[in-house]
Amino acid sequence: MTANYRVGPLGYLYLPQIGADNLGAQDQAAVLRWVRDNIASFGGDPRAVTVGGQSAGAFSALSLALDPATWGLVRRVLLQSGPWGLPPQGPEQAAEAAKEYRRLLDIPSTADPGQALRALPVGRLLSAYGELAARFARPGNAAPPMYPVLGGAGVPQAWQQAVANGALEGKDLLIGTTRDEMTAFFAFEPGIQSLTRESALHLLVGQFGPSAQDVFQRYENELPHATSARVFTALQTDELFRNGALQIADHHAAGGNATYVYPFDYHPAQGPDRLGAAHCVELPFLFGTFDSCPDSPMLGTPSDTERALGRSFATAVSAFSAFVATGSASDWLPYAPATTARIRHFSRSSS
Repeated sequence: MTANYRVGPLGYLYLPQIGADNLGAQDQAAVLRWVRDNIASFGGDPRAVTVGGQSAGAFSALSLALDPATWGLVRRVLLQSGPWGLPPQGPEQAAEAAKEYRRLLDIPSTADPGQALRALPVGRLLSAYGELAARFARPGNAAPPMYPVLGGAGVPQAWQQAVANGALEGKDLLIGTTRDEMTAFFAFEPGIQSLTRESALHLLVGQFGPSAQDVFQRYENELPHATSARVFTALQTDELFRNGALQIADHHAAGGNATYVYPFDYHPAQGPDRLGAAHCVELPFLFGTFDSCPDSPMLGTPSDTERALGRSFATAVSAFSAFVATGSASDWLPYAPATTARIRHFSRSSS
């Protein structure tokens, strides 16, 4: 079975007065309830359901596991490269995006928004969303203009608060990231690649305030020969992806819950060296789909060595499968808080 859910303006346009309140999250919850009600007919156990996803899918999976409305429908959680550092979208921010979106669609402020939107072809709705994304784009910001709204359906509170309150307790967790997540967003963005130290610090002040220089200096010390763009990218990889993943894993393992952690470190021997182990790079290894993306710069030209790593990661896939079935990731050691030796690495040097 496959199930779709709405994204972009179809899923996250915030107009609660017409019922447009995290519709994508509501779609996902509906699927989970269908699984609960029907999985036994297919030989499944409704008490042993795993939710998982990559990137925004990881964010959605965790939300389903934490939301009181769906918490009881989830037993295990598999999270790949979730954007845990993405600031929650508040109702005010979401309402501003909705207002600008309606303006781009030439919908008068006095018009009934539901009726006006339903009268437009979906192609026009999507093209206006592209325009909105361009207008809202800012250097260093990888967030879309519309995504789940904090306090709305499916996201009653920020994940940090929900985890701290014990909403994930009793569930098995497998979580991981790639080494260089943010290169997928920054490696070919001129505004980032042209950063000087001064301009990088200017961007970071809004994020870190007075401590921006100290934070940047720490990464400079770790990457002494790197450009300012590379330092900025490494910093944002940790801020958006890695730190949150480890925060979730540390808290969960400290509570005595089954927890498994991996980083995927592969970087191609050939191809743009500034990409490294980019966001999404593990997916062709996970599913064995090298031949479906022959021109992907993040893979280079997969050799026998890369394919061997794919088979190695396929072993991890069998561990993933074991985790889904039993809550134990095969031969992986369960993670212990702040214990790097308990992290399962997948890597290959480009040298």
